[in-house]
Amino acid sequence: MDINKLSSKYFVKRLGNSDIQDIFNLCCENKLYYEYCPPMVTEESIKKDMITLPPNTNISDKFYIGFYKEGKLIAVMDLIDGYPEQKIAYIGFFMTNVTIQKRGVGSEIISELCNYLRQKGFISIRLAWVKGNPQAEHFWLKNMFVILKETTSNVSDSVILAERCL
Repeated sequence: MDINKLSSKYFVKRLGNSDIQDIFNLCCENKLYYEYCPPMVTEESIKKDMITLPPNTNISDKFYIGFYKEGKLIAVMDLIDGYPEQKIAYIGFFMTNVTIQKRGVGSEIISELCNYLRQKGFISIRLAWVKGNPQAEHFWLKNMFVILKETTSNVSDSVILAERCL
C-alpha cells in the first residue's frame, strides 16, 4: 500500500513515537469519543495502539497514519490491509481534529481512501463503532457504511460492525 496516494489534498505519513504528542493533543480534544470508548487517551495507550494487531495479521499489514494540512496533524487513522480477509481493509481507528469536524474533511479523507483501495482491487472496508455513539454512527452511515451486525470487541461489550462495499 502506498500511503502517499491515500490523499490528493493532505500529506499522509506513517506515525511513530516522535508523533505521539501531536496524536495525544488531537485525541484528547475529542471528549465525546472517550465518553463512549473509555478510558481517556494517554501517551501510553497511543504507543500500544500503534502496535496492536487483529488476529492473523502482522505489523506489515498495519498502517497507523496521519493526515496533515499545512504541517498540522488533522486526522489519525489505523488501517489494516487484508483484514479480516484478503481484499478487505479494516479501519481500526479514525479521528479528526475537533476544529475541522462537521466541515466535510473526514468524509473527504474516507472518500479518497475508498477510491484508492478500489483501484488497488479491494472489495470493501470494514470497521466498528461503539453502540450508542451518535457522532460515530452518523458519520459512518453518512459515508455509505452499512451495518452488518452488533457484536463485541476488545473496547466494548457492544459494537456495531459495518462495511462499505467498493
